[in-house]
Amino acid sequence: MSNTPHTLAEEFPGDLETIHKLKVSNAHFARLLEEYDAVNDQVHLAETNVTPMDQFEEEKLRKRRLQIKDAIAEALSAAKS
Repeated sequence: MSNTPHTLAEEFPGDLETIHKLKVSNAHFARLLEEYDAVNDQVHLAETNVTPMDQFEEEKLRKRRLQIKDAIAEALSAAKS
């Protein structure tokens, strides 16, 4: 999805090198990235009504995306210190 908002490059623009390093060295972090992308794609499809869903389900996806983003931010912060 080329026009999907909230990509990791948009959310963490200054951390792309660190993201790549963690992705190749940390399997858990790599899974977080995959899950983030999958959930973000689902949210985008719901928001654009390509895959309409119940508002409650869409909200659950948004909350899950935020949880994953927080975990990614925490890992990035730990990697920098």
